[in-house]
Amino acid sequence: MSDVETDRSARAIAAAERLGLAHEVTRHGPVRSLEEAAAARGVEPHQLVKTMVVRVSEGEHVFVLVPGDREIAWAKLRALLGVNRLTMATAESAYDVTGYVRGTITPLGSQTALPVVADASIEGRISLGGGAHGVALAVDAADLAAALGATVADVT
Repeated sequence: MSDVETDRSARAIAAAERLGLAHEVTRHGPVRSLEEAAAARGVEPHQLVKTMVVRVSEGEHVFVLVPGDREIAWAKLRALLGVNRLTMATAESAYDVTGYVRGTITPLGSQTALPVVADASIEGRISLGGGAHGVALAVDAADLAAALGATVADVT
């Protein structure tokens, strides 16, 4: 892992600690699929949580937390946020907003504090990105949602 990636993962871990989140750090090698990532982290695919950066409007983004085996239901998310149009942030804008590259994005330690929407199906022990490739944090879903002030809703 490069020094830059080490710094990014340290930022995510430090954020979890500041929030008082009980967490376990997992480090693993390259993975090529959801199933490989889940196995490397010791969880089921639905426990692996993707952090998506969604663009609401110019300069306005939200984090959307989605189980690894599900996808955003755009109509549900638009209704929840009260908007007519949403798009995924480009890789470049997601990096500019969070300081993390795609595949490593986490709401923990983001350069910009963003509102968080967590799908209601996320529960129990989950694993989410740790800010660098091959780094993940296992946390309790309810504790994470509470610490981040997340809106929990059916968005998948």
